[in-house]
Amino acid sequence: EALEQLQRALGNAGDTYDFETDRNEGALTVEFEDPPARFVVSPNAPVRQIWVSARVKSFKLDWDEARAAFVLAGDGRDLKQLMAGVIGEQIGEEVAL
Repeated sequence: EALEQLQRALGNAGDTYDFETDRNEGALTVEFEDPPARFVVSPNAPVRQIWVSARVKSFKLDWDEARAAFVLAGDGRDLKQLMAGVIGEQIGEEVAL
């Protein structure tokens, strides 16, 4: 469900910020033309995590029952906040999801 919500948010933002989103075999891919890049968001259901590969980094977000969201342990960002941040870094402007 978290990936479906993210996919909808990214689909809406893609037109504004000029990137494409695709879902294939459970993984969500975000692709940029200029500069070229590809981010991958993958579920790891057995351990209740979502893994994000973006901008030569990997992030592992754990499910947080209290927040009902996948959260990055290091700084507390949820999945949408993390993706907005890395997409913003990629395109050089602040992104809202």
